[in-house]
Amino acid sequence: MHGEYKVPGGKLVVIDVEESEGVLNDLRVAGDFFLEPDDALGRITAALEGAPVGISAGEAAARVQDVLLPSDTLFGVTPEGIGIALRRALGHALSWEDIDFEVIHGPAVDPMLNVAMDETLVEEVAAGRRKPFMRLWEWNAPQVVIGSFQSYDNEIWQEGVDKYGITVSRRVTGGGAMFMEPGNCVTYSLVVPTALVDGLSFEQSYPFLDQWVMEVLEKIGVKARYVPLNDIASEAGKIGGAAQKRFANGYMVHHVTMSYDIDAEKMMEVIRIGKEKLRDKGTRSAVKRVDPMRSQTGMEREAILDVFFEHFRDKYGATEGTITEHDLDVARQRCETKFATEEWVHRLP
Repeated sequence: MHGEYKVPGGKLVVIDVEESEGVLNDLRVAGDFFLEPDDALGRITAALEGAPVGISAGEAAARVQDVLLPSDTLFGVTPEGIGIALRRALGHALSWEDIDFEVIHGPAVDPMLNVAMDETLVEEVAAGRRKPFMRLWEWNAPQVVIGSFQSYDNEIWQEGVDKYGITVSRRVTGGGAMFMEPGNCVTYSLVVPTALVDGLSFEQSYPFLDQWVMEVLEKIGVKARYVPLNDIASEAGKIGGAAQKRFANGYMVHHVTMSYDIDAEKMMEVIRIGKEKLRDKGTRSAVKRVDPMRSQTGMEREAILDVFFEHFRDKYGATEGTITEHDLDVARQRCETKFATEEWVHRLP
């Protein structure tokens, strides 16, 4: 059995192992990482040899950690990375290459439909009626999308919502509020089997699922980094944030919104920013326009979206997909019964 795992920001870990009578044997750890001294590799291998085949990634990582000495130096590899590679070798986790993806751009829809499709399209994938996918959002009116667990009144200035004709919607994932006018953000949803992140903690899964995004940002000239738990930042400050939800049907949605050209003055009339958040993160002038992707790249938003689309398609061998009228009808029905209802939007008043 063979498993591989690329540690985010690190190196490749490869595990080859056999199984006999419920335990692991003939286990070999390899990769392009660095490890000093050499005999540390033997101690790591011995720690996993004879382990039960049902061992979790966390249990494997703990075994590796237990045999490491203070004088050992690991570069590009972690005990957690070794545990994840082992789980993949045992067939408990998928890799990106195991998934037959589609990549979708648009169409521009009513703001409510995008949050509804983050639930309805997951159901379609789980039922086998659609492939896992990466979908670039488009929307035809200004909106604020609040997190599943946010209070409407704590996050929204109703006067600003009424003044600018803003649609306020609540998504199925946690995280913070997003101010989204047509053309001012880059937003995508990724729907994958949860087996892709088997063995990863929630904190580890965020940069893992967005590795390809960091490659895109580098390609378009944005020097970005991941800031735990779920923020993507550049030298000019925060670009965007990620959120995810894992469903009982074995699939998950992971989505990211990144700012392209946001009018912060208008945003501050619509979204409340609490004192604790300001104290924690700091803030520049509330009326300063924030446009990191536009200012850092000099590229039109459509050109940036083309790079996102093409990079994902080429990296993962994805086919080009579409949102059908049936998909939209299902989403509209879900809006009527859930997402556009007073009970859902104001479920935390």
